[in-house]
Formats: sequence, structure tokens, C-alpha cells
Amino acid sequence: MQSLTIYLQGMGTGLGLIVAIGAQNAFVLTQGIRGRFALPVIAICIICDAALIAAGIAGMGTLISSHTLLGQIMAVAGAIFLGWYGLRSFRAAASGQHLDIQTDAEQSLGKVLLHTLAVTLLNPHVYLDTMIMLGGIANRFSAPWTFGLGAMSGSVIWFCALGLGGRLLASVFYSARAWQILDILVGSTMWIIAASLLMTF
Repeated sequence: MQSLTIYLQGMGTGLGLIVAIGAQNAFVLTQGIRGRFALPVIAICIICDAALIAAGIAGMGTLISSHTLLGQIMAVAGAIFLGWYGLRSFRAAASGQHLDIQTDAEQSLGKVLLHTLAVTLLNPHVYLDTMIMLGGIANRFSAPWTFGLGAMSGSVIWFCALGLGGRLLASVFYSARAWQILDILVGSTMWIIAASLLMTF
């Protein structure tokens, strides 16, 4: 019974941290709406989250948080990438794109997977949420790996719902206006996160 309680606490904490709007979630939702390579994108996000949570429980989160310079380098790299991604979204909004099956079919699997890895691993907030926060909280429990498994399960539930559920919105995004709104929201999210990273100095 205690193990189940710890597992559910891990799941709830994991979902609480991951559900917030961020670069990774925005990308997964967009890819889900496009209906291209949604499953590989979901799989990469789940695997990365699981690996980072496990590393945090194993002690990597404490190691990273103790090195200020490493954190600053990660923050700058993440801000640059997110700034570029935000600009790309704003340019897409200005061009008035919409859901075009023929155009979206031209996306290569390799390119999509690289983008997935970039929005996942170049954002320092991912390390803060998984390795440092979840890893640190897990180690306060008598069964840290049970808590970690619960947090990993939360990632599975969320990314599957976001990526596969996004396809249900596809009919809405045949409208150029809907895509413009989404691109503006994504671009704004990227720039807000980038600014928050730079403000940590």
C-alpha cells in the first residue's frame, strides 16, 4: 500500500511539472496536429524523461546544481536555441501557413527527431524539472525508484495524450488563422522561456 502511495505521488508530481506549457510540449502538440511521426516523437520524449529522472535519482541532479558555470552554459545555449525557434514560429505565422498534408509529408523522420531532441535536451528547464526537482524529491522517499517510476508513468500518460490527442485538432488547423494563432503562441512561449533563462544571470 505504501509503495502504491509513493508511486501515485510520483505520478502526480511528474504530471504537475510536465503539464506546464513549454518548448517540448508545444513541439509535441504541433507534431501531433500535423500527424507526422507522432509516435517516434512521443517515444523520444518519454525515453529522455525516463533517463533524466533516473539520472536525477542516481545523483546527477545534485552534481549539476553544484556547478554554476555548467548551469550558465546550458542556460545560454538553451536561450539561443529557443530564441531561434521562436523567431521561426513568428515567421511561419507571418507567412500564413496552414495544415498542408503534401507539405507536411516532405518532413523527414531524421529532421523531426533532431528537432525533438533539440527542444528536449537544449532546454535547461527539462533538467531542472527531471534531474534536479524530481530526482531530489524522489530521494526524500524510502522508495525513491518507486517514486521515479510513478513520475515516468506521468510522462507516458502526458506525451501520449498530447501527441495522439493533437490529431483530433487537425480539422481546426486546416484554417490558416488557427495556425497563425498556434505559431504566435508557440513563438511567444519560446521567447518567454528564453528570456527567463537569461534573467537567471
